[in-house]
Amino acid sequence: MLKKFLPATLLTLTTALTLGTTLAAQAAEAAPVSDSRIATAFTLPGEKVYPEGIATDPRNQTVYVGSYADGTVYRARPGTHTAEVFLPAGTDGRHTANGLRIDARGRLWVTDSTSGVSVYDTASRTRLAHFEVAGTGGLFVNDLAITPDGTAYLTDSARAVIYRVTPAQLAAGSGPLLPAYDLRGHLTPSPAGTFTLNGIVSDPAGRFLLAVDMTAGDLHRIDLRTGAISRVDLQGGGLTHADGLDLAPDGTLRVAHNATNTLTRWHLSPDGTRARLTRTITDPSLQIPTTLSHTPGRTLVVRSQFDKGGPMGPGTPTTFTIASVRGL
Repeated sequence: MLKKFLPATLLTLTTALTLGTTLAAQAAEAAPVSDSRIATAFTLPGEKVYPEGIATDPRNQTVYVGSYADGTVYRARPGTHTAEVFLPAGTDGRHTANGLRIDARGRLWVTDSTSGVSVYDTASRTRLAHFEVAGTGGLFVNDLAITPDGTAYLTDSARAVIYRVTPAQLAAGSGPLLPAYDLRGHLTPSPAGTFTLNGIVSDPAGRFLLAVDMTAGDLHRIDLRTGAISRVDLQGGGLTHADGLDLAPDGTLRVAHNATNTLTRWHLSPDGTRARLTRTITDPSLQIPTTLSHTPGRTLVVRSQFDKGGPMGPGTPTTFTIASVRGL
C-alpha cells in the first residue's frame, strides 16, 4: 500500500528505521511486559492506520492524529475512547499525514511527506493554505514546529534541510516550500540515502529551533536571529532513533525513540545549548512510538506498529491506539 505512493522514500525510511530492529528486540526482552505508567488513551478505527503524527489543541484538548499509510487525519475529543475520521484518506490529494501541529489561532498543519504541507480550519475542515516543495528529486517532508510569530519550520528527512512558511506566505494561501536552513554540512556523516532530520521544536520565546538527526543521534540548534547552526551538548545519553520531540515552556524536552520502544526526558538549558537526560522509559507496549504530545498530567504517544506490516517489516498489527504515559 505504501509502495504505491512512496517507492523511493519508503525504501529510505525502511533502511533508517530498521537500523534499530536488533536494539528493539533487545529492549523488548529487557523491559517489563507492561509498564504501569502506560495506558491506552483512545483507539483509532481502521485495520492499517499506521499512525505517525499527533497534535493537541490547547484551547479544548482535542487531539489530532495522522496516518502515514494513507493520509487520514483522526480527531479524538476529550472523554472519547475512539477517535473519528476528521479528514478522510486522500483529502486534497494528500498521501501521508506525518507531522501535525496546532498553531496559536487553532489552525491544523498537516505535512504530506511526498509533497509539502496543508493548513486546515478545524471548525469547518476547510483547507486554508497549501505549500509544496520546489524542484525535483527525493524528498520526505516530516515534522514541523511553529514559532510564536506564526512562522512554520519543517524538516526534510531525505534532503537534510529545514523549510519555512512565513505568516505572509500563509496569508497568500499557497506557494513553493523553500529551504531556510541547509544542515547537510553540519550533520555527522552517514551512508547515502539515510534519513537524518526528523523531529523539530521551537523554544517558547522563538529564539531558536531544535532539530534531531535520528540516525546519528545528534540534536542541532538553529539560531533564528543569526542563522548559526550548532550541535547541542547531550549529557547522559543520546538521541539515536529519535522521532518526535516535545518542548515544554519549563525547558523539559520529551523525545520518542521509535525502533527501541523508548521515551526520554531531558532538561534543556535556557539558551538551548545543553540538554541533560533525566528519565528513560523503555517498554514494548509503546509499539514503535513515533511522536508525542505533552499536556499537564500525561503524555500522549503514538503507537505506530510500523514493524507489523508497516514500513519496518512484515506482520499483522493489533488495534491501533494512542498511549497515555504518566511520569514522563
